[in-house]
Amino acid sequence: MARSTKANRAEIAIVGGGLAGASLALALGQAGRDVAFIAPPAPRDQRTSALMLPTARFLQSLGLFEDAREIATPLERIRLIDATKRLIRAPETLFDARSAGLEAFSYNFGNADLLERLNGAIAKLSNIKVVAEKAVGFSQVDGDWTVTLSSGESVGAALLVGADGKKSPVRQALGITVRNHDFAQSALVCDLELGRDLGPESVEFHYPNGPFTLVPAGGSTANLVWVDKADALRHAAALPEAELMAEMKRKSLNLYGDIALRSRVFVFPLSTLSANTAGRNGGVLVGEAAHAFPPIGAQGLNLGLRDVEDLVEAIKASPRIDTADQAMALSEAFARKRAGDIDRTTRFVDTLFRSLLSDLLPQQMVRAGGIWALKLIPPLRKKAFEVGMGAGR
Repeated sequence: MARSTKANRAEIAIVGGGLAGASLALALGQAGRDVAFIAPPAPRDQRTSALMLPTARFLQSLGLFEDAREIATPLERIRLIDATKRLIRAPETLFDARSAGLEAFSYNFGNADLLERLNGAIAKLSNIKVVAEKAVGFSQVDGDWTVTLSSGESVGAALLVGADGKKSPVRQALGITVRNHDFAQSALVCDLELGRDLGPESVEFHYPNGPFTLVPAGGSTANLVWVDKADALRHAAALPEAELMAEMKRKSLNLYGDIALRSRVFVFPLSTLSANTAGRNGGVLVGEAAHAFPPIGAQGLNLGLRDVEDLVEAIKASPRIDTADQAMALSEAFARKRAGDIDRTTRFVDTLFRSLLSDLLPQQMVRAGGIWALKLIPPLRKKAFEVGMGAGR
């Protein structure tokens, strides 16, 4: 294992160049911390992410934009349509952000555009060393972490941060175990051109095997997230384009006119992942290295950026992290801080997703009754909005 030298040692090493890792690197760089940002090149991420108001404001505080509407589409309304043929169906429901005193529930950002802005801002900070290589090994000697790179060089740091996704090598190096659950469902995602604009409204058509969700992406463009059995989605993705568009028109109940494909179609399996702790032994995890969910309730990246916010606050409150003891204390404190929010959000997403899929009559009744209650009882509706946005963490 290569040993780091004083010349390539940093206070904090962040492994992973996605949105969570880049946001953390920028925030810590702006706070004057000495950061090694290990971010190997990756394919352009064509997906979008609906970021809740608190999360969008955190990104705004980093100077990425003055107003989220400059680069994102506001989601001011959420419409739920029960398109199943179940015995007990939920009512069609429209939630309006204004009823909760909000400008919008969330903003729909293009992942690639947002990452480009983050990397542009990072490049302007001399205290962030960007390492465009893959991390291939980790070791800890006398409490100091050494990250071995694909070139054979190495980077040392007191605090190691894993922002390196579901299969996180950092998590493995820290000896942190995970709980996994694989669903029978997959998700199909793509961009569509609709014959009728969604406006600032996201629409979820609920079907027995998962929702068919259209999210506005500006003008007549929409991002589709279609959850269904894996075989059904693989079959749909293989259809001739005209047949696939006809199926999507049917799934959206012919409400939006002719539909055209504007991007490639991707299908990926759905699963949940939850690490047993977000930090130990002088290392911490953020984003999908610590938790991952199906794309339900727009919680994944929002929770990951809340990890980032809490870690930045913890690091800012501490002196420069130079010793193993300091890194150890910070990693343990961060794990305690994040446990409640991660556990609540995991249970929220799991319960919501399973309720959408259940054919059991009692669960159909509970779900339909719950949506009626949200529709008719303003205080309950307000509380549900707060939970969804991560308030009270």
